[in-house]
Amino acid sequence: MHVMNVSAPIVITIDGPSGSGKGTLSQMLARHLGYHLLDSGALYRLVALAAMKNGTDLDSEDAVAHVATGLDVIFSLENAGSAQILLEGIKVTDAIRQEAVSMAASKIAAYPSVRAALLDRQRAFAVAPGLIADGRDMGTTVFPAAQVKLFLTASAEARAERRYKQLCTKGEFVDMAELVRDIRERDERDSNRAISPLRPASEAVIIDSTAMTIDEVFAKMLAAIT
Repeated sequence: MHVMNVSAPIVITIDGPSGSGKGTLSQMLARHLGYHLLDSGALYRLVALAAMKNGTDLDSEDAVAHVATGLDVIFSLENAGSAQILLEGIKVTDAIRQEAVSMAASKIAAYPSVRAALLDRQRAFAVAPGLIADGRDMGTTVFPAAQVKLFLTASAEARAERRYKQLCTKGEFVDMAELVRDIRERDERDSNRAISPLRPASEAVIIDSTAMTIDEVFAKMLAAIT
């Protein structure tokens, strides 16, 4: 599929389970193409953080939905490292990982009106020249008309090994068997949830990276869109 000469904003969705490499590869692809980036998984944390900063009552679904509707967020790729997340112009990449924010995000994610507001907010990221949308339901629910849909996957063991290496570089040591079990349980939850379950879109290009290097996966992604 040739997508580079279309005048309307191109949307390339990259879905897949936890540990499949979506985040890293989405950033690589966005930088390579000069496209915008949407990290959908961070949005609930961002809404939670914005609500907490503004003193919004987290028990009020309408009030939190209002915050979600007007969320001022940018995923910046200006630096060579990982993407930075800006909320109202302030870098919050680390702040959204705080435990209090995680707890609040889990609470507000259950509000239907917040989910609806974020659906519209996510779609608003699709502006020229194009968007790389990273998530679990980008190609099925958020951008069903996306020009290119990719689905990254890998065995639970391969994803656990990658996570294990990440944690070790941070000085955290965990049990490999426990990691595999956690990943399989998360896959089960994501695939069987009632709303927007994790599954590849019917027309998605599925890339199994179990036995591939990140550069090999990136090359395969590029081949799928050019």
